[in-house]
Amino acid sequence: MLQGIKIVEICGIGPGPFSAMHLADLGAEVIAIERDAGGVSRANLLNRGKRSVIANLKSAAGRELVLRLVEDADALIEGMRPGVMERLGLGPQECQERNPRLVYGRMTGWGQTGPLSKVAGHDNNYASLSGALFHNGAPEAPPSSAFATLGDIGGGALYMTIGLLSGILNARATGKGSMVDAAIVDGSAHMLQLMLSTRNLGYVNDERGQNIHDSSPFYATYRCADGGFITLGSIEPQFYALLLEKLGLQGDRRFVWQWDRRYWKEQHQHFTELFASRTRGHWCELFEGSDACFAPVLAPNEAARHPHNTARGTWFERDGLLQTAVAPRFNGEVVTPGKIPAPGEHTEQIMGALDSPARGPVWQSA
Repeated sequence: MLQGIKIVEICGIGPGPFSAMHLADLGAEVIAIERDAGGVSRANLLNRGKRSVIANLKSAAGRELVLRLVEDADALIEGMRPGVMERLGLGPQECQERNPRLVYGRMTGWGQTGPLSKVAGHDNNYASLSGALFHNGAPEAPPSSAFATLGDIGGGALYMTIGLLSGILNARATGKGSMVDAAIVDGSAHMLQLMLSTRNLGYVNDERGQNIHDSSPFYATYRCADGGFITLGSIEPQFYALLLEKLGLQGDRRFVWQWDRRYWKEQHQHFTELFASRTRGHWCELFEGSDACFAPVLAPNEAARHPHNTARGTWFERDGLLQTAVAPRFNGEVVTPGKIPAPGEHTEQIMGALDSPARGPVWQSA
């Protein structure tokens, strides 16, 4: 879907590379500029579908390489701390002097401005400061981080991707580029908007362990006899009624008042004991395929083998590496993503194109 769009990526860690991979998955041409780490590893799944170039950005040649590449690019992605790209001579001003239509994407945790903008942090720090981490986990335990997905990917990479695409559309309409300030603290806060809506309706408050998602018996995770886990999400009355019917509890007066919080602790205890009495497989056989709003909690290697995921081709294995398929899908088509290049695999190819007589050499030593 994104054929004809060219992205230059200054490789870093986490959300920036994920955003670039996502764009490559959807058909964009992505040139990943990597440091020379002295290896030939193809295990970095976030590099799939990209072309890889090794360059030293502290050298004049490396700087000129980036500036040449952005001349006909739609966007650049970088994930340095604020000010680093400017010190390298590769900030938005320098790049947009070469290409006024360029969308310059800046991926950080804290953002380009603010008192924390230049300090270190990681996924859980950004999500905790934004408010996104507060409600995660059981009420009797500290809030837990959903590894990388809440901050780096949800609040970071996906917001970078939509920001770049919005900027590219604007550039094509106006001829002017822009700078995208994609901060994980902003994105993970923005993702709370749905929760804030339910908060206004009284389903969520600012006290952990007193909300529909962390204390109700019908929206919870339970341990099974074999050590596996299952989840319930039987919020709507018709789904709750089906849950009780399948558990043989439809006549039990303890479960009549679904939304009366006075009964939740007792109901939760009963469900805890009941689900612990049988294996996860037993509960899957009873509930899967019904509208009780049920699913087993699967590890990635288990998820890859689940019949629903295999039917949709959600997971695949290539070169011995388990990967997830391209998302979203268009017209029902399952797209096969590009392969993972070795670091620097396309250096000579891209160097040759840039060093053509029409463009002039860029690879002299610094």
